[in-house]
Amino acid sequence: MIMSNANFADSYIQELREKLAKAPDDAYLHYNLASAMIGKRNLAEAEAELKRAVALDPEIAEAYVQLGGLAMHRGELDACLEYNQKASTIRPRFAVPHGNMGFVYLQQHETDKAIKSLKKALSLDPQFIQALTSLGSAYLMEGDYDMCIFQSSKALEIEPHFGPAYNNIGLAYLEKGEHAKAVENFDKAQANGYEVEPSILAEIEQYR
Repeated sequence: MIMSNANFADSYIQELREKLAKAPDDAYLHYNLASAMIGKRNLAEAEAELKRAVALDPEIAEAYVQLGGLAMHRGELDACLEYNQKASTIRPRFAVPHGNMGFVYLQQHETDKAIKSLKKALSLDPQFIQALTSLGSAYLMEGDYDMCIFQSSKALEIEPHFGPAYNNIGLAYLEKGEHAKAVENFDKAQANGYEVEPSILAEIEQYR
């Protein structure tokens, strides 16, 4: 019998609960259950399980990253930053928290801090697509449009269908006044599932 993904997730969650009944102090079982709950979009229970995990083992860097993601989901940028800082302290060579911190700094318009964190993430994992694209966004905010195009293009070398990178490049070309290239990249962003800002779409209609 072929089991659907939903049934598999439920079966996996049940299996984890049974294991936890026998080993309630196993931090990684709590972490795995939290990850499964995130997959089911049961975020409140996921957060509770993650907090149990780090209470039992404060060295699980991935759990702090997940807690940061849940905080970001609620719009709590400072909490997201703190969780990822904790993760990076536990595992200094773990690229993800540095990338996440860069993204938070970007949301807070602290581009210098964003660029520093994102470069750190990429020094640890040069294939980190989200960090490359966020770095492109940081350069865009700073008005360095050529560096935005350069970093975003590096992301596309790794994943040619990554819509946010095309959007970055479109914005940079728009700022540079290279309208045909801007239109081309916004079209590619949309073709790859990225929702370009309606105001931008309205603006570029005149250049088609």
